Amino acid sequence: MRKLAFLAPLAATLAVAAMAQAQNPNVNVTIGPDLQRQVEKLGDREVNEQIAALQTEVGKALAQRYPGATANLVLNDLKPNRPTMEQIRQNPSLDPIRSVSIGGAAIKGEIVTADGQSRPVDFSYFSPNIRDVWGYSVWRDADRAFERFGDQIERGRF
Repeated sequence: MRKLAFLAPLAATLAVAAMAQAQNPNVNVTIGPDLQRQVEKLGDREVNEQIAALQTEVGKALAQRYPGATANLVLNDLKPNRPTMEQIRQNPSLDPIRSVSIGGAAIKGEIVTADGQSRPVDFSYFSPNIRDVWGYSVWRDADRAFERFGDQIERGRF
């Protein structure tokens, strides 16, 4: 009887974990051809970190709005606000603090809901003006683009 008392909560926990795993959205991100040509200049590691940030943000949004959905996204454009480490390495005249530019990201693709409906995705955000760039991180506007994209998914725009 004691073995059953121990196994019952364990079985319940595993069942809940399996249900949560089944409901987790799947986010696939690929790099578009234009951005692929820029990866060498931006740096592989930094681009991969941005892909991971996009996957995390979209995964959270899909879990809220479309549990069990799959997002197949193409990151078409990615621009930093400040020079990346690779850009500084390639061009030492860039200043990691004073060099500021308009950043952001462009995303296309589709969201396939758990019931099989396909919803097209086309989203981009870039600072409209150099005066609108705020924050001190290299990828602030790209992060803002991912956050806004996640918000749009949660609101049901896509």
